[in-house]
Amino acid sequence: MSHTPQVIVIIGAQWGDEGKGKITDVYASSVDYVVRFQGGNNAGHTVMVQDEVYKLHLIPSGVVSDHTVNIIGNGVVVDPKVLLEEIAGLEARGISPTLFVSERAHLIMPYHIAMDEALSGHQGALAAGSTKRGIAPVYADKAYRHGIRVGDLLDPVMLREKLEKSYAFNTSILSEVFHISFEKTLEAVHAEYVQYGVALRKYIHDTELELHKAYTLGQRILFEGAQGMSLDPDHGMYPHTTSSNNVAGYSEVGAGIGVNARKKVVGIVKAYVSRVGNSPFVTELLDDVGNKIREDGQEYGTTTGRPRRVGWLDLVQVKQAIRTSGMTDIAMTKLDVLGGHKHILVCVGYKIHGKIVTDMPANLADVRLATPLYKTFPGWPVLSTEDIDRVRQEGYMALPETMRAYIEYVEQTVLCKVSIVSFGPKRSETLMR
Repeated sequence: MSHTPQVIVIIGAQWGDEGKGKITDVYASSVDYVVRFQGGNNAGHTVMVQDEVYKLHLIPSGVVSDHTVNIIGNGVVVDPKVLLEEIAGLEARGISPTLFVSERAHLIMPYHIAMDEALSGHQGALAAGSTKRGIAPVYADKAYRHGIRVGDLLDPVMLREKLEKSYAFNTSILSEVFHISFEKTLEAVHAEYVQYGVALRKYIHDTELELHKAYTLGQRILFEGAQGMSLDPDHGMYPHTTSSNNVAGYSEVGAGIGVNARKKVVGIVKAYVSRVGNSPFVTELLDDVGNKIREDGQEYGTTTGRPRRVGWLDLVQVKQAIRTSGMTDIAMTKLDVLGGHKHILVCVGYKIHGKIVTDMPANLADVRLATPLYKTFPGWPVLSTEDIDRVRQEGYMALPETMRAYIEYVEQTVLCKVSIVSFGPKRSETLMR
């Protein structure tokens, strides 16, 4: 990748679980920094290098590249217990991560997790399908301006002062609104987090300044998004969304660096669609075809293990992602999973109230009423080991003709080039076009 631009942003163009970790890993060898800029350990990224599988939740996917600096930016919310466990897991496998954690990132506290559990049972049909990791409550505390930040771990006195306010506020809501008694005392929480500060001290850093220096020196920076555009609280299917903005534009906010250079924005588009949660899903497959895709694609949450809902590729959704994130490129993943199907369908529009709609409605009620309009493609065979080896050697034209027709139809319809084609979980099972 000799022509790698200085700034790359990788985002999910669907509902998450598109394969962002793998594509980040593909680019990681040619960049200097990989930066997480939003979300928390509710997101799971999987990277496969040779026969080694790494499941990451907080640490950027560049960690398996030995020369890359990995940054957890200020827009991320951090559970220090989970972060330390993830670091220990990598070290046990011989990887000592080059990692900086923004001192401005907000901390997930034990009462945030209790609050998330309480909220998930309170919202009924409008629930977002929370992972119950405390994500929404900590972002709420940030907005209320009584959140606790990573840098506070280094000052036990300041930590205690902030904790008194945050603890009292959250536990009173748990008690008075949800009738839940939070058992852990303020003193116990304080002592626990002081110890986290000791363990994390060497990683806590002014990442805003670090990235500014790197950018000024011309070093290459990759921003790794979590979740996907349809989960964005402003542009996704609200309220069935996550709690942080995950469109490409948020990368500068969540990392603390203004970028004047032209960015390469790569939207990851799975060759079909999957999601968890209970929002409308226009192309959902509830039959044996859907079950086969789920099993062949191992569509179970990295963080929760929950089975994902699956459906045909939805170009109405992809077009919205292109608009809202300024996508310059598409990386299409998991094409191998669709091997063996006689026919493969692609949604090109919706029918709502008798009218054909090709752009995503803002009104959730309209999406609920939508029926998909499909274009049908002939399928392609399951790729054998020999097929994959031939594609590695000969390139794009060695892919099945019907697969190439599918790829090219997508890019012509949404007017965005499919510049990366992924046909397996390994780093080597990837083509650059």
